[in-house]
Amino acid sequence: MSILKPRRKTRQVMIGDVAVGGDAPISVQSMTNTKTEDVEATVEQIKGLEKVGCEIVRVAVPGKAAVVALPDIIAQAEIPVVADIHFDYKLGLGAVEAGVHALRINPGNIGARERVETLVGACKEKAIPIRVGVNSGSLEKDILERDGHPTAQGMVESAMRHVELLESVGFGDVILSLKASDVAMTVEANRLMAEKCDLPFHLGITEAGTVLTGSVRSSVGLGVLLAEGIGDTIRVSLAGPVEEEIRVGREILKSLGLRHGGVTVIACPTCGRCQIDVQAIAEEIERKTAHIRKSLVVAVMGCAVNGPGEAREADVGIAGGGEEVLLFAEGETLAATTAVSALAELLARIAGLTQA
Repeated sequence: MSILKPRRKTRQVMIGDVAVGGDAPISVQSMTNTKTEDVEATVEQIKGLEKVGCEIVRVAVPGKAAVVALPDIIAQAEIPVVADIHFDYKLGLGAVEAGVHALRINPGNIGARERVETLVGACKEKAIPIRVGVNSGSLEKDILERDGHPTAQGMVESAMRHVELLESVGFGDVILSLKASDVAMTVEANRLMAEKCDLPFHLGITEAGTVLTGSVRSSVGLGVLLAEGIGDTIRVSLAGPVEEEIRVGREILKSLGLRHGGVTVIACPTCGRCQIDVQAIAEEIERKTAHIRKSLVVAVMGCAVNGPGEAREADVGIAGGGEEVLLFAEGETLAATTAVSALAELLARIAGLTQA
């Protein structure tokens, strides 16, 4: 029995060749943390993100040097590039000319309506969508003065203002995000906003924290919304290596059955019966198989009690049982090996299954 509610019906928006909303798969994205004007470093980071399954990447465009770098970055990236623009609409115009696949803006900080109209007109001419980002930390002064502090209702009011502004100038190619560092506020804001429009949603918990705390908080917040059918693209914001954002994001979707593909490692938590270094082997498998897109379940079990039974349920696996480590594939015991050789044997079996 599925725990998932039917997917919310939204319009579909194209970011490059990636569809967001409608019946498109929920995509996983991230943002570079390099200086965008450093083309070599930025492209290197994008390539690393591509290897682990990133489907959309955002880059900061805080000044003219970043705008100048955009064409070279876009030319070398294999996934759509989104320009993150704040305050200066001219930077947005430059990004559009550079060929970005989407803009992320907060219309409220772009300035006078005429500037917004100019920027939107440029996007419309080149069929470039806009992600409207509403953050609990940058709500309009009048909303904060009225409420005293950020609220879910205030975030929705801010979002509606931005959406109505864009719609008033004839622009509807919009993706919407409402993010707070507070998980409950983010969930409530997105639930409320989902009742008011058919725009596709970009989900995330902003400033979620370190790899550990940010992964947990993002999994809880995004998991709740995704299970309710809300969400069309996600970013897990972590204070850590950007590749971890993609790994966590993809695991969230896979755990809910919303995306498939890639290697899923199941590993026992270890106990006094453990005969092999489960953690080291499991982490090495995850690292060396991050590029694989074929669906595969790999089991790393540390003892002979539950290990063999669980490993047999996986596509391939090992179970430690003393001096010998048993190797399993597709429900059958293949061979016995040693703890020293177990990792190499397992990686070889994985390669054989994924290259077939």
